[in-house]
Amino acid sequence: MLITPDPATPEGEAILDLAATMDALQARTSEWPGADTVDILGDWLSRFTFATSTALPRQVTGRAWVLRQWDRHSDEVTLWSDEASALAALAQHARSSWDNVAGTDGVPHRPPADDQTAIDLYYGPKEYRGDEDYTLYAEDIARCAHTPRSLSLADDTACAQANSAAVFHPMTGPDDEGLPCIELAGILVFAYLDTDMRAVRVSVHLDTAHERLARADGTVPPQVEVEDATVFSALGARPAPARVPAWKARLRRLTDRTALHNVRVQRKGG
Repeated sequence: MLITPDPATPEGEAILDLAATMDALQARTSEWPGADTVDILGDWLSRFTFATSTALPRQVTGRAWVLRQWDRHSDEVTLWSDEASALAALAQHARSSWDNVAGTDGVPHRPPADDQTAIDLYYGPKEYRGDEDYTLYAEDIARCAHTPRSLSLADDTACAQANSAAVFHPMTGPDDEGLPCIELAGILVFAYLDTDMRAVRVSVHLDTAHERLARADGTVPPQVEVEDATVFSALGARPAPARVPAWKARLRRLTDRTALHNVRVQRKGG
């Protein structure tokens, strides 16, 4: 299988430059003299670096709240997606053990409804907590980013790798001025509830997309579907796919899992 160098990449441009230089040498001398060839290859190889980088690119994919609770009998660490959930779990523990502190040092006999107040009353001032205490802090969740060296909308493997590297950027809380966003191969897709428009709003930003996704005219071809209806397509007319698209199969599996989970929860509740 012959490989066609891509002049749009630094590697492809270098290979084409080398081919042109060697062609010029052969045109002058009708051969590739050893000394001249060595000099040309030496200069050409100096354009490359073969050093192996030990620093892997780090990509933050989210945040987790780390809750550690300990007493004389246990030391437990749990992870939570947001601070409110972690505080709710901590407050639940405080209320279940309220008899240990009720009526002492001004602590009421019944735990308050507010989670933070219940926690502050149960644990008391930091300097008086003794053997029972807790810590709660946020920590980034990160991974080593692996981006396909070549990316093409016609390459199933490269697209699957890019899809698996998609990152969800959630809002950190109600006061966060950002919006929930999915980042995929440089494309940003925002999906959120818009009170001004009173609608579920989806906003797609393609100006930061991976350059290899662009067509000859520099545009990235989007297709937008709602349920089973295509509401926008930049692809023009095309025949129906012979098989169910991979994304629909994954969506179906996710829907089935969610429905099964809901049934189990209802059964437990009943």
